Amino acid sequence: MPRTARSAIGNVVYHVLNRGNGRMRIFRKPGDYQAFLELLIEGLTRARVDLFGFCLMTNHWPLVLRPQRDKDLAAYLSWVSNTHVKRYRAHYRKTSGHLYQGRFKSFAVQEDSYFLNLLRYVEANPLRAKMVPSASHWPWSSLGCDAEVKTKLLSPWPVDRPRHWPALVDQALPEGQLDRIRTSVVRDRPLGSDAWTRKMAKTMGLQHTLRPRGRPSKKNNS
Repeated sequence: MPRTARSAIGNVVYHVLNRGNGRMRIFRKPGDYQAFLELLIEGLTRARVDLFGFCLMTNHWPLVLRPQRDKDLAAYLSWVSNTHVKRYRAHYRKTSGHLYQGRFKSFAVQEDSYFLNLLRYVEANPLRAKMVPSASHWPWSSLGCDAEVKTKLLSPWPVDRPRHWPALVDQALPEGQLDRIRTSVVRDRPLGSDAWTRKMAKTMGLQHTLRPRGRPSKKNNS
């Protein structure tokens, strides 16, 4: 189903994600990660966006951000993605075909415990993939990046950061919370309380994301 024009309204927190085409590697070496971080930083001069969290993985990158105006989400991500493709192809000259699987995916997030759970989910990516013994050891995330990147790229959170945050990220999310986040990733469904989710889905024209998947069962009229 096509996305509506209101599906990226401003002053709302979003999780956004894009993957390499066919899950191909889009970051092959440390320099690739660093170059993308520099794009994220430069993009902040082109659109009014607050970036709260990120995690660059070998074949995908999730971000948690808040565009300040209705058009800022698309402006920021379009510039970052398009510029990344151009510079990637200039560097890896033998690359052909699409770099990304398509347009980025996104869903809105409520600014409370759901926001915190989402950040835990995003920053724990390399730990779940068994790439590091602790999520804070991954240098290409908002949790493990150096102080210079934090200063240039990250905005203050809209909620208080819990004490011992790195240790909390290393703890597995309860299965129910994990399932809700994964459903939002797949379906672009707003993530929050039931009342907030229904309200945001209506506001953004995404009521279809709340309905169960599959065709409704046929009733026996006999």
